[in-house]
Amino acid sequence: MAEIKDPENTILIELKDGTVTVELLPDIAPQHVARIKELARAGAYDNVVFHRVIDGFMAQTGDVSNGNAEKDFNLRMAGTGGSELPDLPAEFSGIPHDRGTIGAARSQNPNSANSQFFINFKDNHFLNRQYTVYGRVIEGMEHVDAITRGEPPANPDRMISVKVAADA
Repeated sequence: MAEIKDPENTILIELKDGTVTVELLPDIAPQHVARIKELARAGAYDNVVFHRVIDGFMAQTGDVSNGNAEKDFNLRMAGTGGSELPDLPAEFSGIPHDRGTIGAARSQNPNSANSQFFINFKDNHFLNRQYTVYGRVIEGMEHVDAITRGEPPANPDRMISVKVAADA
């Protein structure tokens, strides 16, 4: 099991095959870290599907408005929404989009990230300084690699639960 250095800034994402441990980067992207923790603590990410999963690129999830497989779910709408909270300003940094990093999904407006995020399957350095990096998988990347592919997948996988490690 991965050593969790800072439970308050670590997220545990339960997937069908096991737990993914994500170390958050509050010194790099404090507003994005605060947002994922706030939504995790509210249970907003529980049962939210991976609506865009591109082999060799990334797995995207986090549409808490339209992506909850247990509540008013519409696969065609998944990926079009966010949370009821305001959008976040970009927190771009020199942290590269390496395999296992967590990036904030957004529209063309750099200050439009809200609740959606993606996990990089491989190094995607063409995204550097264009999307906020605010965490990295420290254990369980094999479970991310097993997420069903598709845009959207016909039978999407979901985050069964998302918790802040300090609360688990």
